[in-house]
Amino acid sequence: MRVVSISVNGLEQAVEKGFFDWLLKQGADVVCVQDHRMRAYEIEDRNLIPEGYEAYFIDGERNEDGGVGIYTRHFPKAIMYGFANEQADREGRFIQADFDKVSVACVLAPSALGKEDEPIGEDDLTALDHKDAFMDAFGLHMQKTLRKRRQFIFCANLQTAHHVTDASSRYHQLDVSGFLPHERAWLDRLFDEMGCIDAFREINKQSNQFTCWPEWAEGWRRNAGIRIDYQLLTPGIRKTILDGWIDNDTRFSDHAPVIMDYDIEIGF
Repeated sequence: MRVVSISVNGLEQAVEKGFFDWLLKQGADVVCVQDHRMRAYEIEDRNLIPEGYEAYFIDGERNEDGGVGIYTRHFPKAIMYGFANEQADREGRFIQADFDKVSVACVLAPSALGKEDEPIGEDDLTALDHKDAFMDAFGLHMQKTLRKRRQFIFCANLQTAHHVTDASSRYHQLDVSGFLPHERAWLDRLFDEMGCIDAFREINKQSNQFTCWPEWAEGWRRNAGIRIDYQLLTPGIRKTILDGWIDNDTRFSDHAPVIMDYDIEIGF
């Protein structure tokens, strides 16, 4: 089973840059797309579905909230739109496909990079407050999920790097969202206390393995890499990891695709 996760910063522009041509060469069973920035019904209306795949997408009330979706070669048993958190679900930040032996979810956290103190809405919340609220809610969802007997893969752009080896030195020097102490502590709890598995780090411990070079950091872009895109596993499928890599040679946005192979039979 091959799973691809990618943040596209707008699906339509990614397709124009060759996303589908690249995807059809990957042989992926499930493709999780974050930040599609369009209405879900437009995916089918504009035929933004690669050959051989079914499409399941959720959008936000505003296109700029991002939205997430799943392309799959295999019909799922069920699709879950949202994770019962009102704010996150209104913003289209979670979708899950249940297959016979595993569930695959696509997740997009809010970004606060470069706009930490920017006001959000009418409640005197900042962009960082908004992100923190999502992470708290998603953390509770992960706690419940990790107690279940069912196995899960979460393809998630969490907008946060974990260790110093996951972010370039520029992030070590700046007080910006994506590498703040409390954000990294959230990941400590996810991995160390809850037992969630960072699939890529199970097979690659090297430094400078980045997935994103933010547009916000364009002035120092060459040295601005950060690994914020994950495939998160429940512990029961830890030993199914066969291979995985970040396709740094492929760019349809400021993110690179994360590709993982698992010894899991997805079909029925």
